[in-house]
Amino acid sequence: MDFFIDGILSALLLIGSLDAELISIICVSLKVSSSSTLIASMLGVPAGFIIAFKEFFGKRLLITILNTLLALPTVVVGLFVYAFISRRGILGPLDLLYTQTAMIIGQVILIVPIVTTFTISAVSRIDDRYRKTALTLGADSLQTAWVIVREVRYGLMASIILAFGRVIAEVGISMMLGGNARGFTRTMTTAMALEYDKGEFVLSVALGIVLLSVSFAVNLIFNYFQGKTRV
Repeated sequence: MDFFIDGILSALLLIGSLDAELISIICVSLKVSSSSTLIASMLGVPAGFIIAFKEFFGKRLLITILNTLLALPTVVVGLFVYAFISRRGILGPLDLLYTQTAMIIGQVILIVPIVTTFTISAVSRIDDRYRKTALTLGADSLQTAWVIVREVRYGLMASIILAFGRVIAEVGISMMLGGNARGFTRTMTTAMALEYDKGEFVLSVALGIVLLSVSFAVNLIFNYFQGKTRV
């Protein structure tokens, strides 16, 4: 019990002192996770709409693959991307390894299936009469899509929140592709792993509490705006 209490006190002291290293770690985590979530949403939401509305050969197989990728381990993604961006890889000359860009690429691959799958699920629940009515009234494809977006906005927001939660808490991709460089690619999860390896258990617990606090705050903001859309 003392161990846990010490961790809480350490977290409060770190937050209260506005420790420069802690702020840097939080900023890197938020920057990388927010960027990857934004890119994944821009890719996954349109893909989900297309898959949900279009009939094509292999559609069921594609959906099955997407559902399988929901359980994709972060280490597998890290190894896959590493093989491409390492010095011996196809993208080696771009010098992406151990950069925030590499971390974002890995995280996008991790959460695109999440956003796409949940978008498909949300859109599939909408009565097809919405789309047919919009088309009958003269709406074009973009206007029809916008009508459906308004109907499934809660499901879309939930998929984005889930995707953000997955990447803000992942450690495998950040460690393998980012390298845990201090002040540059060190995130809250990789910092926790480092402190644990060093035997700094109290600080690890403190960072964990900070991570949960930041995630909770971000989710509160997301849910606030989600509630606003209900008006």
